[in-house]
Amino acid sequence: MPKLQLSFHGTFALKKEDLLKILQVCIEEKGLNDTKERLMERTGLGNQKVTPMKSWAVRTGLVSNNHLSPEGKVVLDKDIYLESLITDWLMHFYLSFGDKGLAKPPNDPSEWGGWSYLVYNFLPKHRIFTFDDLVQHSATIFGQETEEKLIKNFTMVLKVYALPLNKKEESPLKGCKFITLEDEKFIIGNAALPNPYLIAYFLAKLWKRDFGNATSVLTSEILEQKMGLAPILGVEKEVLQEQLNQLETLALIEQRRTVSPSQVIRRWDDPIDLLEKAYGY
Repeated sequence: MPKLQLSFHGTFALKKEDLLKILQVCIEEKGLNDTKERLMERTGLGNQKVTPMKSWAVRTGLVSNNHLSPEGKVVLDKDIYLESLITDWLMHFYLSFGDKGLAKPPNDPSEWGGWSYLVYNFLPKHRIFTFDDLVQHSATIFGQETEEKLIKNFTMVLKVYALPLNKKEESPLKGCKFITLEDEKFIIGNAALPNPYLIAYFLAKLWKRDFGNATSVLTSEILEQKMGLAPILGVEKEVLQEQLNQLETLALIEQRRTVSPSQVIRRWDDPIDLLEKAYGY
């Protein structure tokens, strides 16, 4: 039976100001390879918060092996205060894989925990839902978890995207509009999609994961890719096809559709170059 795998936060929500303290320490030669006590001194984060924020930094794809990931380096260079919509979408992309990153996907996304279950299992089937809907459905998947634990952990996940307007705090990734909240109902499908270069970066990373060094793949394999681009963006296949068309206009891909089945040919070399261009688009 799948495990929820969301206790990493230790009840501390994702906050950009705290995340930034972790990232700034990663610039130093020692990075995060230090004792907890020293990390507390270097980051200014408290005893209970420093470890969860380190976990947030890893899960958002900005930190790897106790130092900035290649993506983290680009982010701190281009968006020092983590204010860009590009950064928000980048963090969402990596959060959607739990703590497994771009490893080979499991048979069922729920095997990677609650976040992957939400993005790849629950949301594509529930475009409008209440919090109770999510708790009740997840209870059938994560049967070992108590209702209290499901409520606590999915509250933490949803807070990343959407909070009631009367809340004083803000959702760190609210700019994505990946999940929005209206009249106590959560809605997916109204996302403020990122620019084509970031979408191309996502495509490139998923391509490398599933298709390796192949120069072309069937279009259907991208549109229906397991733990792929459509659910990550919160869109239907038709909208994803429109995004692919836009990538083609920028010569990021080529589409061959005159003879069935249609194919996509990649026109990038290094995905990190696409990320850098996304910030300058």
